[in-house]
Amino acid sequence: MSPLQTSPDPAARSFASDNWAGVHPEVLEAIAAANTGHAQAYGGDEWTARFGELARHLFGPEAEAFPVLNGTGANVLSLQAALPRWGAVICARSAHINTDETGAPEKTGGLKLLTVESPDGKLTPELVSQEAWGWGNEHRVQPLAVSISQTTEVGTCYTPAEIQALADQAHAHGMLLHLDGSRLGNAAAHLDCSLAALTTEAGVDVLSLGGTKNGLLGAEAVVVLRPGAAPGLPFLRKMNLQLGSKMRFVSAQLTALYEGDLWLRSAGHANDMATRLAVGLEAIAASGDMSGFDIAYPVESNAVFVVLPPEVAARARASFAFGDWPTGEHVRRLMCAFDTTPSDVDALLAAIKG
Repeated sequence: MSPLQTSPDPAARSFASDNWAGVHPEVLEAIAAANTGHAQAYGGDEWTARFGELARHLFGPEAEAFPVLNGTGANVLSLQAALPRWGAVICARSAHINTDETGAPEKTGGLKLLTVESPDGKLTPELVSQEAWGWGNEHRVQPLAVSISQTTEVGTCYTPAEIQALADQAHAHGMLLHLDGSRLGNAAAHLDCSLAALTTEAGVDVLSLGGTKNGLLGAEAVVVLRPGAAPGLPFLRKMNLQLGSKMRFVSAQLTALYEGDLWLRSAGHANDMATRLAVGLEAIAASGDMSGFDIAYPVESNAVFVVLPPEVAARARASFAFGDWPTGEHVRRLMCAFDTTPSDVDALLAAIKG
């Protein structure tokens, strides 16, 4: 068997996704520290108990945490546990649960998604109202949840007040509010607020808490913030293939990230690199050396969406990977991660400038 080939260089850098980054060294240390002796499987271990205590510290005394294996699993599990078979979820058309989960909420979770167009990736009460109707009509699927992404799929952030407005509307109609927090840390870093301010204190009922995009090997969690919001979740976690047998290694990662300030340091650094990249792109545009060049959305996290002409994108891709984005012609997504360096950013800018 030939040796594994890494392409093009084992040390190559990328702006394709924060999922392409490696594992933070402090997280690897935590995994190694948990690798001692035997421990009860399926969450009966001290690391999982410790993470449960940490979740209550971060999100409030009634928070209940369920470590899982990936973000799609967390979203499907959250919504499936919260809604009956006739329930529907209102979300932005660009939402990850609608565009990037291979139909899992509908196919695996048995849920109908009611989508609305949102120019900046964010829902508002007015947008939710487009689908928030028909309760009691047996001929229509019942809107019973609103799901938002923090940050959104175009890198924008909900403020606590914006989340509270959605929660108030949802609760007034008997719906719950779910937050896909795969990049919750990036939003909190950008807004300079606590994780609780964006979730529990703003009326969120169920949270998919991210970790993998912020330097974990592979760990997320469902956090039930309002008691009773997601009944049956322990059983569905097993049914949905999200109950890890050696859960201590999942919980050890989550604890390493959220017990201190690692989540904030990593997310804040990734955001700073995106800001550096955006400033550099704006300088290139202002120089007049290129046409058809523009920042597509406000830079409020670790993502920069930029309109790059095909020839410019092709030149930059000779050195760096990044993705096209379907929200507009020639829109490219440039993602920074916890390990992106200023020299990485400057090299990408040089490749774009040519």
